[in-house]
Amino acid sequence: MSDAIADAKRALRAELRERRQLLSDAAREGAEAGVHAQLDALVAEHGARSISCFLSTTTEPGTRSFVADAAARGIRVLLPVTRTDGLLDWAVATPDGDIAEGLFGLPEPVGELLGPIALNDVDLLVVPAAAVDRTGMRLGWGRGFYDKTLGSMERCPPVYAVVYDSEVVDEVPSDVHDQRVSGVVTPTQTITLAPTRR
Repeated sequence: MSDAIADAKRALRAELRERRQLLSDAAREGAEAGVHAQLDALVAEHGARSISCFLSTTTEPGTRSFVADAAARGIRVLLPVTRTDGLLDWAVATPDGDIAEGLFGLPEPVGELLGPIALNDVDLLVVPAAAVDRTGMRLGWGRGFYDKTLGSMERCPPVYAVVYDSEVVDEVPSDVHDQRVSGVVTPTQTITLAPTRR
């Protein structure tokens, strides 16, 4: 990656991180309720019975109530568990599952670990992002877990990134290894950018 692209990504991530930290508790709660409703509709639209989703941190648009509700309704939800080699293991969510702090301080499920290939059986992937542009290019938080995961999948189902409304932007800096998403979920809307990734 060129220094200019890396610098542009770093600067944009810092700006987005600061904006997220300034949100009020009420704004966060409203965002979680909106994301929950949008994700419910997306799962219904795709007829998804097995999905992957992330457990949101305190500054991300909330996904935890959606995950618990989906698991309670019998949808198989795979939650990511970070590994030191840059790949992701997966664990099946339960409505009242224990959560611990994983690598990099990220919330992760406690339970039986499934390897990276467990993701090949899902109908829909819901991933975190710092921002997404109008072509579907996703700016992550810089560790490359999802770019590696998406880039290694043989048949990738639709991938939707969850961001705040202001984080859908005209353009994000990108490099050759960065992966596009099929669409974006915000607290107020779901935007489909491309029907399938490949």
